[in-house]
Formats: sequence, C-alpha cells, structure tokens
Amino acid sequence: MIRFSISSSSIMQTIHNNITFQSQGRLISFDSPHVMGILNVTPDSFFDGGKYDDSVAINNRIAQMIEQGADSIDIGGMSTKPGAESVTLEEEWRRVEQPIAEALLQNAIVSVDTVKAEVARRALAMGVHIINDISAGELDDKMLPTLGQSESIYIAMHMQGNPSTMQVDPQYQSIPLDILKYFAKRIAVIKSFGIDQIIIDPGFGFGKTVNHNYRLLNHLSSFGIFEFPILVGISRKSMIYKVIGSTADKVLPATLGLTMAALLQGSHILRVHDIAETVQVVKVFNQMHSNVS
Repeated sequence: MIRFSISSSSIMQTIHNNITFQSQGRLISFDSPHVMGILNVTPDSFFDGGKYDDSVAINNRIAQMIEQGADSIDIGGMSTKPGAESVTLEEEWRRVEQPIAEALLQNAIVSVDTVKAEVARRALAMGVHIINDISAGELDDKMLPTLGQSESIYIAMHMQGNPSTMQVDPQYQSIPLDILKYFAKRIAVIKSFGIDQIIIDPGFGFGKTVNHNYRLLNHLSSFGIFEFPILVGISRKSMIYKVIGSTADKVLPATLGLTMAALLQGSHILRVHDIAETVQVVKVFNQMHSNVS
C-alpha cells in the first residue's frame, strides 16, 4: 500500500534523475527539463486557435519551434479548453495528419494530443513517439489496449469530468492527496496493459479552480513518489490571467515565473506556447541546479 505525505520541496530535493525512454528508435531523456512545444491545429484553442490553419503556417511554426530549442512538439487537433465540444475522428485526423508528417520530416520528437484510440493508432503507425491523453484512457476504452501494442510513451493526465463539464464546480477533499490516489490506481491499470513508459500530468486547469491549481503546484514534488516524469502544462492558462486580471496574450512574464516554480517543484516536462523564453528559464534553472552545494 502506498502512503502519501505532502510536503514542500526545495531545489535540493528536485527530482531530475536518469529517466530515459525509447520510442520509434529514439532515446528520449528527461534528465534535464524537457520543453514540449504546443502546436494546436484547431480553430478554437484558447490561445492559438486558428493561427496554424494552412500547411505553410504549420511548417514554418514547426521549423521555428525546433530552431528555438523545443525538445518535442505536441500536436493537437481537438480543443480541450473548458466547455470544448468533441470533434469527429475523421475531422481530428484531417487536422493532425499533415502536421505530424511535417514534424517527423523535420526530425522532431512528436507527441499527439488525443483521447481517441484510432487517432493514436494512426499517429503511431506514422512514427509518432508520444501519445498525450488528457483522460488517461478513460474516454476511450480502446486507448490502453492500443498503446499496449506499441513501444510508445504515454502521457496520462488527471481530469475531473470532461472538457465540456470539468469547470462546473470541481470539488476535492484534498486536491494533492486526491490526485495522488487517482494516479496510484490509474498507473496500475495502465501498466496492466503492458505500458511502462508513462509520464504523469496533474492536469492544471482541468476540473480545478484557481485555488486548486496553486495548491496543486505547491505540492507538485509529491508526485515524484511514482518515479515517472512529471509534465506541467500551465502556459498562459486562466489560473494565471484570472489572478492578474488580464488575458492569455498578456501573461508571458507570469507564466515564466510559474514555470520556474514548477521546475523547483520537480517538473521534468514543460508543455508551453513560448519556446525561446522557456528555454531561457531552463538554462538558468540548470545553472542553479548545478551549483546547489
């Protein structure tokens, strides 16, 4: 039985230790913070919806992200913002197929953000390295069997409810403990399908109030108990701009501040819109981390 304890973390306790996965013949290390660039090929994502709606814009953005230092690119064809409605399988695949091909052509490590097993299956057949599932396999019962037949990396996220309902009065007894217990059970289920290369994402903004999000961030280091990489996705989210009283396009400095906080709490992977700026944060964090003693 796993017993959980909640405590604050210092840089001395930060976990960035010898985690390397292999997918599609590529070794992917999380020893140093990993910057995952967001590429939403959707008309309605909360920050960049509609920006990348043709092949030229998509190809240029992929090249730019690689040049700026992205370690991987996460391609999404369905918005998962609060209140978002689902799209059909074929529409989602139509949106992501060409960006996947282009990113692989540019030799990127590619993740696909989907809850649909068939989208995941097609993406893996093309050579995608990571499947990023905001439902941890709970919205499509074929997802885990599909992933179990591959050697891909699987991001399992916590979400209370689904995108259309998740922000309707979310409730927790103790948000860090509740989510730790969720992952203890869910990881066992995921591993039962032969999936061992797991990344855990506590799901900032997915079925959580502003206060829930900050309480969760303060206890992020506790998720190191699972000894899997921890992904944090807070880039320009409402947990930031609601506190400031601004909008998503005006909160880059605050986003970068919370990014450093996430690193100090043990995050291995940063899923972000702003690559170059996040790479700067990672560089100074690494310098700080190398001079602890």
